[in-house]
Amino acid sequence: MDPTVSMLSVLGIAILMIIVLSIKFRIHAFISLLAACFLIAFATGMPLDKIGKSIEVGMGGTLGFLAPILALGAIIGKMMEISGGAEKLSRTLINIIGKSRAAWAMMIVAYICGIPVFLQVGIVLLTPILFCVVKESKQPLVKIALAMTTALTVVHCIVPPHPAAMAIALALKADVGKVIFYGLLVGLPATALAGPVYGHFLSKNNDLEVPAQYSCVEPTPDEKLPAFGITLFTILLPLLMMIGKTIIELVGDKNAAYMPIVNFLGSPITALFLAAILSYYVMGLKRGFSLGDLAKKTESAMGPMATIILVIGAAGAFNRVILDSGIGDVLKAVLTAIQISPLIMAWVIAIVMRFAIGSATVAMMTSAGFITPVLAAYPSLDPALVAIAIGAGAIGASHVTDPGFWFVKESLGIPMNKMFTIYTGSTTIAAVIGLAGTLILAAIVG
Repeated sequence: MDPTVSMLSVLGIAILMIIVLSIKFRIHAFISLLAACFLIAFATGMPLDKIGKSIEVGMGGTLGFLAPILALGAIIGKMMEISGGAEKLSRTLINIIGKSRAAWAMMIVAYICGIPVFLQVGIVLLTPILFCVVKESKQPLVKIALAMTTALTVVHCIVPPHPAAMAIALALKADVGKVIFYGLLVGLPATALAGPVYGHFLSKNNDLEVPAQYSCVEPTPDEKLPAFGITLFTILLPLLMMIGKTIIELVGDKNAAYMPIVNFLGSPITALFLAAILSYYVMGLKRGFSLGDLAKKTESAMGPMATIILVIGAAGAFNRVILDSGIGDVLKAVLTAIQISPLIMAWVIAIVMRFAIGSATVAMMTSAGFITPVLAAYPSLDPALVAIAIGAGAIGASHVTDPGFWFVKESLGIPMNKMFTIYTGSTTIAAVIGLAGTLILAAIVG
């Protein structure tokens, strides 16, 4: 058998095994992904002493940067939850926009709240608010739910300081400020069409039922909620610090004595750490919580991250084994042999890897590695556009290999037979619109 066909067949069997183990046998994604790692390793003839090392490097490399980002995001999310910050944002925006357009208000809330927190954290944070909004507005659940989940997914993939968006911006040597700006430009219309618009279409014949545990959710009185302005500032602080660093680098002297301080304050870990400390004060201490209370809340915020971290780590190991086994080189050769625009190529690689691996984060980081050699032939192409194309591709094709797919299903109580139409369909629409927006933007900025 041709080596290329053989390698791709092994990858296909590994993906199929993940799907079967997840759906048929209901094996946890962590175990399923590790099983696929061993299958690929043995089938491609990897040396036995290299297999464990490859898995270790894959998990460590993926989690080394993501773990502190996840933890800090979880803290900010928990502070927003206990203080009612996210509820204040949603209620204020619904009052401004109107209950008849509650889905659009929920989309904006999710887009803002999703900036400092990981996808799963955003879902945990906003799900109770989602059902409050549904109850108050009497709008279809599927419409408002898609507005929330699509916004969280899109901002997760294309707007730094999210770990994957930041990682590919750095890997491609793209200007972070441009990536943020382009990401917002491309992401908003993609979110709007794949969220509220697509949700409105589905709600005509396919609405969802509110889960029993949320049917009696009551809104918090306004006087018990934090102020809108300080809540918004706390959430946006990491983004402002990142953009500030980029602006200073653009207009200032990169060798100036103050640049180490600017680089320190503008790093995602520092920015999120300072935002977490600020959230402790404005959403914790000022709301009447003691330091002991906040310690307990912090601990409770870390617990749910354990499973997410393990699945992301296993996805990173899966990615590493694909590369170390030689399948990565085969994929790169096949995909780069296609004579198409590098932006389309980056998008295709990302969505293929997203379908194959499941994790958008791992798919994006892998895609950046695949597309980088190709970019040498296109020196005039802005790498920020390539970063957006990769992010747009990683939004789509979410299915059973994606831990976020299961998280959305369980959090919102969506039946399995509707998940593909609702969430897989929405993410794929957003990915296609994101690609279109990237190509249009590239034509405008040259």
